[in-house]
Amino acid sequence: MSTVRILNVNILSITQDELLNNLYKGVLITPNVDHLVKLQKDKEFYDVYQQAEWIICDSKILYLLSKLLRHPLPQAIPGSSFFTAFYHCHKDDSNCKIFLLGAQGNIANKAMEEINKSMGRNIVVGAHSPSYGFEKDEEECNRLIDIVNQSGANVLLVGVGAPKQEKWIAKHRSQMPGIDLFMGLGATIDFEAKTLKRAPLFWQKAGLEWFYRCIKEPKRLFKRYFVDDMMFFYYFGKQLLGLYRNPFEK
Repeated sequence: MSTVRILNVNILSITQDELLNNLYKGVLITPNVDHLVKLQKDKEFYDVYQQAEWIICDSKILYLLSKLLRHPLPQAIPGSSFFTAFYHCHKDDSNCKIFLLGAQGNIANKAMEEINKSMGRNIVVGAHSPSYGFEKDEEECNRLIDIVNQSGANVLLVGVGAPKQEKWIAKHRSQMPGIDLFMGLGATIDFEAKTLKRAPLFWQKAGLEWFYRCIKEPKRLFKRYFVDDMMFFYYFGKQLLGLYRNPFEK
């Protein structure tokens, strides 16, 4: 399967339909502008990317900018809308059993209820919202792994934000032998629980969903989008000029 290189990441050149028809095993991660900025300094995060089987374009901005490259990406596949398409695709597949790990409070359970109600069956077999900072607590991590293993799930969605979710999956995937497919999908659980609304379709099509989210959560997202992530355009400009160098390759 061909890829498109943006900075130091090889992104699969794939459409959503192709992905749905082939995605059964491995780790799925969804790079966006924020990921690519973090991947210039975070070696552990970069190493996680090297181990992932499925790296797909989450961002309309990356999709549009890829048109400046020799081989552009065929489509942006936002993780939040992709997950909805995924469980609809597997509605009648009794072998697909999903576990939701992430969000806060009782949101993961609410998402499970909403999805199962819409599917008419218990396609989501378990849900859990971990405590803040759980990834640093070995005892809690072991508890979570036991909960997932005992659920009978073979698909695990982890939605606790990047790069935490991707690092947690990479560290613990070998301890969950019953899971065939791991997905790191950020705020997806909140969207499915309907406690967080996605941008209207116009904003999504215009590549401005990030701006809509920033308006809704300015304290949390303003610095990320308007300060930290602006570095991406500097790095990408260097790539277009043939001057970009992967900081983790000698």
